[in-house]
Amino acid sequence: MSERDENEQQPSEQAEQPAPEAEAPPAPDPEPAPESEPEPEQPAAAAEPAPETEVEEPVETEAAPEPPEAEAAPEPPEAEAAAEPAPSLAELAAGARYSATGKRKSSVARVILMPGSGEFRLNGHPLERYFPRMTHQVIVKQPLEAAGYVGRIDVVARIHGGGTSGQADAVRHGIAKALIEADPALRGELKRRQLLTRDPRVKERRKAGLKKARKRPQFSKR
Repeated sequence: MSERDENEQQPSEQAEQPAPEAEAPPAPDPEPAPESEPEPEQPAAAAEPAPETEVEEPVETEAAPEPPEAEAAPEPPEAEAAAEPAPSLAELAAGARYSATGKRKSSVARVILMPGSGEFRLNGHPLERYFPRMTHQVIVKQPLEAAGYVGRIDVVARIHGGGTSGQADAVRHGIAKALIEADPALRGELKRRQLLTRDPRVKERRKAGLKKARKRPQFSKR
């Protein structure tokens, strides 16, 4: 082989040599990953105060529905109206007549009530004349005292049968029943005082062979 050929081969070998130099490992690049990781934590901390502002807003809305209290204010006048005393019988029905029949033993009393000054007309006579005894007068006035109408109602009654005590109880029974016709709300109070119940007690009848209902003739040995 000639020298020329050798010279031609040498530059080719030299040209091939720089190739392994290019294959040398590159220098390690710095790792930026760990520095970028803590960055997302900052927006999370900044987002924390946001819910605090959101919680404050509903508090303002809850305080807004206070106006309904003003609507409840007009209620006291209604309570005051309910507390006012009920109108008297004369105011409810001027010129009205309420009648009922009362009974006791064999006495019957037909009673009529009307607004007035508290006058009694029993078979055309005043109360003090028809029932002179104070006990009978108190018995007749019991229903009116329980209802609170003493001196505001006139009583007219027609009475027959029985004695003085039975007639007084019959008038009381008739007045109590007539008051229920005038004001049904009085039923509870009058019933509690047993003024609406007819007294069923009567005298026991006489039996044959006896002097009275149960009295026997005197026994004689001789």
